[in-house]
Amino acid sequence: MKGQNKLFIAIIVALILGVILGGIVHTSYPESNAEFAKNIKLLGTVFIRLIQMIIAPLVFSTLVVGIAKMGDIKMVGRVGTKAMLWFISASLVSLSIGLVLVNWLEPGHVTQLPIQDVSSASDIVKNSKGFSAEDFVTHIIPKSLFEAFATNEVLQIVVFSVMFGIALSAMGEDYVKPVIKGLDIIAHAILKMVGYIMWVAPLGVFGAISAVVATNGFEIFKVYAIYLRDFFFALGILWLVLLLVGYMILGNRLFELLRRIKEPLLIAFSTTSSEAVFPKLVEELERFGCNSRIVSFILPLGYSFNLDGSMMYMTFASIFIAQIYGIDMPLGQQIIMLLVLMLTSKGIAGVPRASLVIIVAACGMFDIPVEGIALILPIDHFCDMGRSMTNVLGNALATSAVSKWEGQLES
Repeated sequence: MKGQNKLFIAIIVALILGVILGGIVHTSYPESNAEFAKNIKLLGTVFIRLIQMIIAPLVFSTLVVGIAKMGDIKMVGRVGTKAMLWFISASLVSLSIGLVLVNWLEPGHVTQLPIQDVSSASDIVKNSKGFSAEDFVTHIIPKSLFEAFATNEVLQIVVFSVMFGIALSAMGEDYVKPVIKGLDIIAHAILKMVGYIMWVAPLGVFGAISAVVATNGFEIFKVYAIYLRDFFFALGILWLVLLLVGYMILGNRLFELLRRIKEPLLIAFSTTSSEAVFPKLVEELERFGCNSRIVSFILPLGYSFNLDGSMMYMTFASIFIAQIYGIDMPLGQQIIMLLVLMLTSKGIAGVPRASLVIIVAACGMFDIPVEGIALILPIDHFCDMGRSMTNVLGNALATSAVSKWEGQLES
């Protein structure tokens, strides 16, 4: 625990120093902003790539071992059903909170945002045009396991791992024991690597924050103050709902869980990557007392289907863009949009800026100018901080809750 506290303090210090350094560069050396941001950002890139390097083998090994060790296919089905019920319920609640609060707070009606150059949204608009049912299916089902590994397609790896784990569990324990033992050793070795990599996190946080502040300065907070204020207020309501449900299920142990995952939450917030904390989250949930088999099964699924922060942002941002352009959407149309977002958002894990791609697709479907995405691009990084942090909390609560329901949560 002492080591964990040292790392937590180091990350906080790096966050503060990053803001200070970025501010100094932005104000004192404006001609060097772009070059400085490009170079300092490499620190964050190193940390993210180190984490990405181990995600695919970790998801594969832990998920296969988790399912194969269950042995009972009925247990796999039971745990999977409980997990999916949680994921669907949490997604609907998150989308609904975003929808209700953006209509109540109306940030698009009271905020005068500067019109951005539409070309800044061109890449996202281009990427969203091809998002069809065919792409949805091909994104879920891998053509090759090695291709999925190479591109870090978590959902495709999950699909293969679930099928492989079920096949192993049906072949008899004695026959597949060497395979399971080998994968179990690989999983533990990778988790050992996590301990080493996490000490690079303060440098990653320092680099990522410095680059953003150096490029945009503190003015960006002023320009978008109302939008950020309303979004983080909505995020706070979502946290309150999630924590209340967590307390109803876990009782006072919820506070122990929050202490355990404080580092993953902070790193996800600082680096805008919930993926970056996946290995550490596995480790901390097992230390919290969650059954390792359930953690290995549910957490990878959660990273594909249970993105609570991203869900809430989708309805919030979509209606915000409509408000900016003065488009009045009837309640019925907004509810249809909610259901469309619910369906189209599943299976987009691993897609760069996935939330924005889905928002653009939804805007195009409901005749909202897709160019409006350019209005929120400058502050998407800061919104992504809150989204990523919330995604981590939601998945930690889902895994702990299902462990408790299965009677597999140790003291």
